[in-house]
Amino acid sequence: MFFAAILFAWWMMYVMAMDMDLDLLGRPGPMGQAMADMDPRMPMDMPMARFGPLFAMWAIMMAAMMLPTLAPTLTTYERLMVSADGTRAGWVGVLLGYFIVWVGFAAVITAVQLALLFGGVINMLGIAPVWLSAILLIVVGAFQFSRVKEVCHGVCHAPMTYFLGHWKTGFIGGLRMGLRLGAFCVVCCWGFMALGFVGGVMSLAWMGLATLLMVFEKLPDIGHRVIKPTGVVLIAAGLGLAVF
Repeated sequence: MFFAAILFAWWMMYVMAMDMDLDLLGRPGPMGQAMADMDPRMPMDMPMARFGPLFAMWAIMMAAMMLPTLAPTLTTYERLMVSADGTRAGWVGVLLGYFIVWVGFAAVITAVQLALLFGGVINMLGIAPVWLSAILLIVVGAFQFSRVKEVCHGVCHAPMTYFLGHWKTGFIGGLRMGLRLGAFCVVCCWGFMALGFVGGVMSLAWMGLATLLMVFEKLPDIGHRVIKPTGVVLIAAGLGLAVF
């Protein structure tokens, strides 16, 4: 069921992208370009300019991108169901707590997108101008070298260590651990979500690449080795975009 939910979320994102006349890279066709050029203040119903539909889009996007990264954590809890007093209810609690935090973040980034849209900074498809894209790439790249990233990644990268140090039993215990794990994960990975504004928040290619990066960061053997190289690439891309 867990992997079915992931596939369903990705299918939903694909359907929404096609409905908006976008290709896999987020590039608009004729209808999509007309939508991108619309003024959000026009007296007509525009879902991408309203909180409800935009929040639903981000919530589904969070599910599509973040559920795969949660697999190691849930697998770790599964082991504790055998070797300790973990329960299926606790497993569900961890999943729910994690999801609640990311849905909360979806609400925050939805508000940010609407503020940027009505401020004339991004277009209706969530695509930022070159100067903002360059800033985002550099800031997110620099964050990869920060102490905050190191600490939060340490928790996400070693869920067993977290569980052993903060173990709570039952559904409520799992929920509390899931909420805290979700908070660490949001702080660790917020930048990859913000980079959606570089190429368009409905770019399936960006979503796939960001998901892969976050999954690689959580792999036990190589996770800590990809953080700084990723930061170098992002900073270089931002500087290149700014110069050229």
